[in-house]
Formats: sequence, C-alpha cells, structure tokens
Amino acid sequence: MKTKQEIKDIIIKFFYLIDSDIKVEFFSNDDKNLNVYARIKSPQAFIGERGQSLVEIERLLKIIARKNSSEPLFINLDINDYKKRKGEQLEEIANKTADEVSLTGVGKKFPSLSAYERRIIHLTLAKREDIITESVDEGSQRRVVIKKKN
Repeated sequence: MKTKQEIKDIIIKFFYLIDSDIKVEFFSNDDKNLNVYARIKSPQAFIGERGQSLVEIERLLKIIARKNSSEPLFINLDINDYKKRKGEQLEEIANKTADEVSLTGVGKKFPSLSAYERRIIHLTLAKREDIITESVDEGSQRRVVIKKKN
C-alpha cells in the first residue's frame, strides 16, 4: 500500500520528467481523495480538445498510483484552473437551462458530455424542486436531460 506522500512523489516526478518548470500543488480533505493542481506554461497540450488529454493524464496517474495497492484513491487533476473554469461555465449553463425548462415546461437535452461534466450538472441542479435531471444514451453519446418535474 502506497502512502499519500509516495503518490504525491510519483505525480511530481511524472510532471518533472515532462517539464521541470511545471509547478504541482496538492489539496486533500480526506484519505481517499487527492486533488492535484498543476501550473503549466503551455497548458493546451496537457488539456487537449474538450479536456480529453487532461482526462487521459488523470487516468494514467490513477493507474500509476494504484499499482501495487488495493486502496481506492480518487485523483482529481486540474491544469491552470481549466476544470474550475469549465465547472463554473457548466453550472451557469445548467442553471439558465433549468430556469428555461421550468418556465416553458419543455425539456432540454445537452450535447454529449464527459462523466465529470454530467456530474457537475446533476449536482448543480440536485436541490431544485421544479426540475429533474437524468443521463440518457450510452458511451461517448451520454448526455444530460433536464425536465420539468410533474
């Protein structure tokens, strides 16, 4: 079983081998989660189109961190606040869309989204009593639908 510090060291080494100027910070609020923030001078290659490279780097770090360990660990990687800004945009769009659905009664379907993006929408709207959200379709076509509650 790896300690959190060993996992942090692996992540630091991973980024250092790519570019020694990358600054990595860690935030954690419990033993099962590790939030990783990397500040990168040229982030686009690490973020990729629609954040796909970021997702794959995060997946790779999880595989490396879990090697020889049976302990579950969630690693959340953000690069230059990309996920933070994306999350704020999604929250704003979700609230505006929910207001529209509540007003008109006509459901709205989002374009296909990643699991992370769908989760943001579901959590943003979870406390609303006038609408419901659900995920529909499969695989890469999975999307969120917002409907007026009966």
